[in-house]
Amino acid sequence: MGPHVQQYIAMISTDWNECLAPTGPFDPVTFTHPQLGPELEKIFRLYTANRITLAQAIKRLQDLLPEPLTQEQMDAYLDTHFRTYKGVPEFMNWCAENRILFMINTTAAIGFFQRVFAKGLLPRVPALSGHPIIHYPHAETDPSLICRLLEIDDKPKNTQQVAQAQGIPSNRIIIIGDSGGDGPHFEWGASVGAHLVGSMTKWSLENYCQERGIKIHSYFGLQYGKGEARDVEKEMVID
Repeated sequence: MGPHVQQYIAMISTDWNECLAPTGPFDPVTFTHPQLGPELEKIFRLYTANRITLAQAIKRLQDLLPEPLTQEQMDAYLDTHFRTYKGVPEFMNWCAENRILFMINTTAAIGFFQRVFAKGLLPRVPALSGHPIIHYPHAETDPSLICRLLEIDDKPKNTQQVAQAQGIPSNRIIIIGDSGGDGPHFEWGASVGAHLVGSMTKWSLENYCQERGIKIHSYFGLQYGKGEARDVEKEMVID
């Protein structure tokens, strides 16, 4: 018997919304219930700027939402509105080919990604960390490991859990984020020697890191100043 070959040599743990995709976590709900759009956008901005907790944001969403989205409603959204930034699916495939574990670590609903993978809109990933507010019965296309994320502090906990299970040292972890909601993930990453990458970086993440002496090692895409509006058109042409 030959020597054991470790399955993964490194790991990427990344946020999704406005980080690798231009859309927001509440967009499927807004698509189904357009009258809730302005209030949902307000809730999203509050928790990504660390002004309310994720749990408080979800409570507000639950108070507004008549019932969780069905698979059919989620599919209707995905069929017309699913997008990523340029080159993201190809990058995910490259990671798989090079034994880099790709983990989506997001406050978006688990059910969103279950349907994305079921419909073949993205390459399947080994690990997903997401919120269970919307989830569907298990499918063969689901990631092998699904972690529940109930608060933004669960991002680093879930990254650490997956890395340890796969024997990946912390200095071979890349963490990608865009907003202040990724701050605790970056703070943990800085403490263990992970490489920190800002993608379409918002001022709320820059501010979180500056206040705590955290160095963001690399940047991808646009960097936004305080109060600067997003330019989705520019974001979408960056590969």
